[in-house]
Amino acid sequence: MTKRTAVIIGAGPAGLTAAYELLKKTDVHPVVLEKSTDMGGLSRTVNYKGNRIDIGGHRFFSKSDRVMDWWLSILPIEDGSGDQIISYQSKRRTVSTSSSQTASPDNDRVMLVRPRKSRIYFLRTFFDYPIRLSLDTLRKLGPFRTTRIGLSYLWNSVFPIKPERNLEEFFINRFGRELYLTFFKSYTEKVWGESCKRISADWGAQRVKGLSIAATLRHALRAAQRKAPDVGQKQTETSLIERFLYPKFGPGQMWDEVARQVREMGGEILTDMEVRGLETEQGGIAAVTAAHAGTGEQRRFESDFVFSTMPVKELVRGLSGPVPEAVRAVSEGLVYRDFITVGLLVKNMKIHEHTENGSKLIKDNWVYIQEPDVQVGRLQVFNNWSPYMVAEPGTVWLGLEYFCYDTDAIWSISDEEMIALGVDELDRIGIVDKTAVLDATVIRVPKTYPAYFGTYDRFDEVRCYLQQFQNLFLVGRNGMHKYNNQDHSMLTAMVAVDNIAAGITDQSNIWNVNTEQEYHETK
Repeated sequence: MTKRTAVIIGAGPAGLTAAYELLKKTDVHPVVLEKSTDMGGLSRTVNYKGNRIDIGGHRFFSKSDRVMDWWLSILPIEDGSGDQIISYQSKRRTVSTSSSQTASPDNDRVMLVRPRKSRIYFLRTFFDYPIRLSLDTLRKLGPFRTTRIGLSYLWNSVFPIKPERNLEEFFINRFGRELYLTFFKSYTEKVWGESCKRISADWGAQRVKGLSIAATLRHALRAAQRKAPDVGQKQTETSLIERFLYPKFGPGQMWDEVARQVREMGGEILTDMEVRGLETEQGGIAAVTAAHAGTGEQRRFESDFVFSTMPVKELVRGLSGPVPEAVRAVSEGLVYRDFITVGLLVKNMKIHEHTENGSKLIKDNWVYIQEPDVQVGRLQVFNNWSPYMVAEPGTVWLGLEYFCYDTDAIWSISDEEMIALGVDELDRIGIVDKTAVLDATVIRVPKTYPAYFGTYDRFDEVRCYLQQFQNLFLVGRNGMHKYNNQDHSMLTAMVAVDNIAAGITDQSNIWNVNTEQEYHETK
């Protein structure tokens, strides 16, 4: 009997999870078509002269036991995490650093347990993130600004804005107008290039709902009573977690290993394959055509099922049959925010808290740059994600993150100009001295963030139209035009495979993933 085939567009977390789950739970043969040569999509790791770049930063933490168990089945926790016993417990798995389920320290295919620290850089100094009402914070803000923040929070707690029509009103209701203006407005608009008044409140509901001043205070009280650290941290809002798992050599290591196992189990992963079209038939997708980036050779892949993680706009453009004009208009009006990382190798940081291997470092995984006089939005310190991300001990490996559209001038400037901009901005705000720079590189990532403006308010028209193709499963961040984290992208693929295994045609449970809004690291 001929096996059924699933064509999977994209080898990111959702696509590779779909392939792996299909091989484990069904008789369906997966064929993954990946546009690049890398595994992991936005969760890949870029290697520059032995220095590794994590695109956007990926903490391996989830409130889903299924995802946590899945990760640890691929890369176990490294044994020997120091004096503390690090544990993780779910309904199906219990792991501690002293158990036989952990890996040997000399094994490179492992997860490290890493401390979490994120802060805001504003007024040329650091503020805790999330903001804590400590004496240090009050001193840095000053009595006048602090009083305004407190009164504003009390006012909006008693008289919230109803209904919440946009992201600005969402933030104000949870933090007060003054705190919103101080720590949220500038950064958010730097990320999205739009006024918070024009961004749907849905974005806040998905990314920030569990975070508030009250949640921060509750977390502080629980932290004071906690004993042994638990990686699960199930009762903790994601933005407040204190530790997370991280592959020894960055997130791409996870997806390289998953890809290896998929191939070992008989699945196909074809790289340099750009999808050009989807042949529609009544009620389904009959085949997918793709072209090889190098040779231009086109191939046709017949499909019993199709998993799409490609941007919805590109998917709709690729459909062979006539698409209703209204659906096409909504699809074309969907907006994506693009992303540039400048990898910067330096000897030391100007602003520092400790010395490691001769280099002066801060302790943060990443820093939100709130300063309005620079374009850089966030700063990653890859040494603090994993020491193995840095090739040469005694150097500091930084990632400067810029958010833009591919039509902006910054997207098209040369790498040399982009590096010069990054170096100048970090020097100007007192983080790095120009003379300490040793090397640099630039990575541009298109369509990183699906936006909650443009025609987003009519997205259901596109979704409803695509649901007529019963063998088409939209999964992942761009596949669903939904700002999912890595774990939710994986869950959408898992649920889709569950449906195939059970013969379920209703796909509403896939779209319900990430409606509980409990998982995100937010700013």
